[in-house]
Amino acid sequence: MLAFPALGLPLALSLVGAAIAASTPKAPKAITSCVVPGTVALTFDDGPYKWQDDISKMLLDKGAKGTFFVNGDNYECIYSKAVSERLQRTFSAGHQICSHTWSHPDLTDLTEDEITDEFTKISDALKTILGVSTAYMRPPYGSYNLRVRQVAERLGQSVITWDFERVPLPYSIGANVSQSLQYYDAAIAARNISIALQHETEKTTVFQLLPLVIDKLIDAGYKLVTLAECLDQPMYTYIGSVGVYNKTTWFCPEDIATVTSSSTSYSTTSTTTSADNTATSTETTSPPSPTPKHVKGGK
Repeated sequence: MLAFPALGLPLALSLVGAAIAASTPKAPKAITSCVVPGTVALTFDDGPYKWQDDISKMLLDKGAKGTFFVNGDNYECIYSKAVSERLQRTFSAGHQICSHTWSHPDLTDLTEDEITDEFTKISDALKTILGVSTAYMRPPYGSYNLRVRQVAERLGQSVITWDFERVPLPYSIGANVSQSLQYYDAAIAARNISIALQHETEKTTVFQLLPLVIDKLIDAGYKLVTLAECLDQPMYTYIGSVGVYNKTTWFCPEDIATVTSSSTSYSTTSTTTSADNTATSTETTSPPSPTPKHVKGGK
């Protein structure tokens, strides 16, 4: 039992509390806003989705850049030919690519090893496909805890959330373009927007809301930049060479039922064809809203 005869109980408790606090592991806080005045980072989660090229063009046509937080195996496999080439086009256009984990889980439900696996698998994919190591990650659903921040720090990444969502939950469920624009107008009027959350998988957001939002922000005097630019930090911790598609090594293990060593074909849960042909088919014949493998809904 601890005794502090000369210090008194209040000071003794204070010293004990300080000792406990000093022994508690630390990690950097999540980043929620830009530091460069007059900038806005439009960020897009859950891709690389089939409308990513459209988003890229909309931004470039207005002299703007965006930031894409991508998954490895959510709506589509990031290693497929069509998806990897789509991501390479976005990267080559000067947009920033960041991690949104491999499979879009709630990271607070996972062990440290499982969190590390989610980080490293998407990081490995980005390095293979784009030749870069990202400096930033966004936890799915905006859900994180100390353990997530510690893993991020250990792997050299900063946790990013946002300070503006097109319509805050629960109001975003069923919100239309007009309602979303009202929230943008209010945030712009209050100069209370810098990192804005969107989802590249939402058709209405991409084709109806985004063009109006881009114009509104530019008209309000904002410069639309990448996340790294608005934070005045580098985009990547490593920059190498963009990868070249290899159908024998670029695949998502979770989607593979069998791998045949005598050919480059593989069987998924839904079809048996070549990796190259599967990617092409996904790009040209996928339904308007492919079902995500892991997303529970939300961010």
